Amino acid sequence: MSGDEDSGGGAHVQIGSITGGSQAFGAHGKAESTNHTVVVSDPKQQELLGRVRALRGELSRADELTAADEALDAELGEVEREIGRVGHGGSGLLGRLRTRLEQYGAAAATAASVTAVLQAIAQITG
Repeated sequence: MSGDEDSGGGAHVQIGSITGGSQAFGAHGKAESTNHTVVVSDPKQQELLGRVRALRGELSRADELTAADEALDAELGEVEREIGRVGHGGSGLLGRLRTRLEQYGAAAATAASVTAVLQAIAQITG
């Protein structure tokens, strides 16, 4: 049923997308949300987080993602969540990301961002 059609007196809800926040429906619906924000105080971790986000942004603009692109994006997402959750990426996680990036053989469109993430990881892990 499209948004312009009459629902015949009954309820009609059409949701295209919901991101973030809390939603409640019905006469007695109640929505609660608790959010925790981690402030990343280490400048090297902040730099890594920014570069990870930039590379994920480039990947999301691709017309078509390969399996390697999707695997890389998943790994980048894990690092992004970890830094956001605890303020830093663990050495095992960063090591896996570094290996994936080195094997990625990035396309020209993402090569600069891949290099930037690798450099940021090198500053953290030595």
